[in-house]
Amino acid sequence: MILVTMVIGISAVLSWYLGKYMAYILDTEAEGTWRTYLKQFAVFNALMFAVCFTVLSFQQYLPLNPDGRGALTPDLIFNTTASFVTNTNLQHYSGEVSMSYFSQLFALMWLQFVSAATGIAALAALSRGLSGKGFGSFYKDMTRTTLFILLPAAFVVAVLLIFTGVPMTFGGTVEAHTLEGAIQNIARGPAAAFIAIKQLGSNGGGFFGPNSAHPFENPSFLSNIIETMSIIIIPMSCVWMFGRLTGKMRHAAVIFSVMLLLLVMKVSFASYFESAPTGALAGLDVQTSSNLEGKELRFGTSAAPLWTAVTTSTSNGSVNSMHDSLNPLTGLVPLTGMWLNETFGGVGVGMINMFIYILTGVFICGMMVGRTPEYLGRKVETQEMKLVLLALLVHPFCILGGTALFTIMPWGAETVHNAGAHGFTEILYEFTSASANNGSGFEGLGDNTPAWNIATGLVMLISRYVPIVLPLMAVGSLSAKKISPDTNGTLHTDTLLFGAVILGSIIFIGALLFMPVAVLGPVSEYMAGALK
Repeated sequence: MILVTMVIGISAVLSWYLGKYMAYILDTEAEGTWRTYLKQFAVFNALMFAVCFTVLSFQQYLPLNPDGRGALTPDLIFNTTASFVTNTNLQHYSGEVSMSYFSQLFALMWLQFVSAATGIAALAALSRGLSGKGFGSFYKDMTRTTLFILLPAAFVVAVLLIFTGVPMTFGGTVEAHTLEGAIQNIARGPAAAFIAIKQLGSNGGGFFGPNSAHPFENPSFLSNIIETMSIIIIPMSCVWMFGRLTGKMRHAAVIFSVMLLLLVMKVSFASYFESAPTGALAGLDVQTSSNLEGKELRFGTSAAPLWTAVTTSTSNGSVNSMHDSLNPLTGLVPLTGMWLNETFGGVGVGMINMFIYILTGVFICGMMVGRTPEYLGRKVETQEMKLVLLALLVHPFCILGGTALFTIMPWGAETVHNAGAHGFTEILYEFTSASANNGSGFEGLGDNTPAWNIATGLVMLISRYVPIVLPLMAVGSLSAKKISPDTNGTLHTDTLLFGAVILGSIIFIGALLFMPVAVLGPVSEYMAGALK
């Protein structure tokens, strides 16, 4: 609990100052409409896709390939490009086996900067729109975010990681001789730079296959703390940036408190559920200990549940333990984080997802008391709610539709390595991770197939852009309306009541959408084990 309190507490304090700095960088004279902003957004993201796809397609001919990495299959190139363009970093490959240094640095790491900057820029535009200013220029926002926020932060974290033992070299694989006389080829590379932005940008893609459970990515207890804090700090800061750009700091404090409460609940549940022994050790002398199977024991027993909750609450997706090894009810925690997808969430987009829940909650409350709903003084009417509800429903549609299809088709059924509820959860988790733009995996799944690569690639693209574009359109509609004066019936956005409205909306909407599938997966697996 000391580790949990320290990581979350220090990150929360630092986020106040970083959020102030981010607002300073992005609080510019803004002109332009949401249409112009989205056109620029679309053009640049198309360019991102084209550059990455080209680099990965020709990596075998490009420089910085000391280990001679070969060509990738077209479906894997599509999946990887879609994954990194959408800030998901779902990986159906092992980095040290499949990718050259050129691909890692000039395609994947570059996208970890600019895709993260895309999310923060979109939030800045949404915030300025709500404040009554123009939406601004996407190109200016993206450039300022990359050069003055992400790049300096990544440099500091990379230097700290180098001091903890993370490698930073362009040398190729090292041949090592073990004490038994065997020969091992140990991969290395410019890992520190890659990992720094992977965590700070809510990216999560591993330089090495085991991700942050690999000793070269996460070599010590100190590096584990640095990386965990790096995952959460910018998503936290985005809430304060939103408050400063809209001029509604007390409103931001309410939102931050709701998000923090949800995060603490998830961490607490994960830690509690993992304190039970794993069924894999039943009948052995160690069966009474907590679930240590699939964990990196150098970091202590609380580090894995903390990371599990944080990485799936923030759309980061990196792992320092095997999620497939979690106890059944613990596995429900990362799923819940990705289903709700707004507990700080990805950089920028987490706050945008919260905006969707806020408008939905405000609309429901307005209908319950029989008055036109309002948010920040502007009436929320049919046009805005059509856009917001579509943005809300695309997430469960991609998850539940994809899971249903791959459960009944051989595309998914033949790639599952575990029978029953656990195998169903593996399919469910993969589509959840893709739709939440998270990127973590339950593994135990043979997912590097054309069907999985194409399906999850399409889901990542849809679930990234629809929930950004539609809320910006809704804000464009709201910003054109006059601000209504407060009355006795106005639902103020800086009160405990409003916090309860947001929290209730998140919990009840999430439960209605995902409770049935949770029962079919993790809950069913838990009950099957409990009845044995």
